[in-house]
Amino acid sequence: MTEPASVSADERLRLFLALRLPDDVLEEIERWQRTHLRNVRVVPREHLHVTLAFLGHRPAGELAAHVGAVRDVAAGAGEIRLTPVRYSETRGVGMLVLEDEGGRAALLAAVARWRERPRLRPEPPPRRTFVPSDAAAFLSQLQPGGAVYRVLESVALGANVGGE
Repeated sequence: MTEPASVSADERLRLFLALRLPDDVLEEIERWQRTHLRNVRVVPREHLHVTLAFLGHRPAGELAAHVGAVRDVAAGAGEIRLTPVRYSETRGVGMLVLEDEGGRAALLAAVARWRERPRLRPEPPPRRTFVPSDAAAFLSQLQPGGAVYRVLESVALGANVGGE
């Protein structure tokens, strides 16, 4: 578990909960982006994640309760195994849709963002199952160049607790 970032209890934070990805998976997604997502602004490596829940603007005082809930679920989740199966787009976001063995996770989001939907149809990255590194509460700060994400606190997943 990482220590929480310093914020005042009454400050409102734009929060989401997500799974973080191991380095080898991040490298593979970066290669895939360079090959298949040309002419769009791709999300930087440090922002790639599997979104579990977008919480919106919440009082900072609620952070501990949200992280506690994630910690409780993560401790008993077992090994989360995800496999990319296809690419999908919404109006402003491209994402990889994942097969979630045993239903233990959600969709990988934020592969690419743009102002106008490019309507790409790339093949997904090589079909290789991976295990997320941990779960985290992220702060999303809107900047002129796009959102910047910062991990406020992370927790080990059930299979990763105590070095298992």
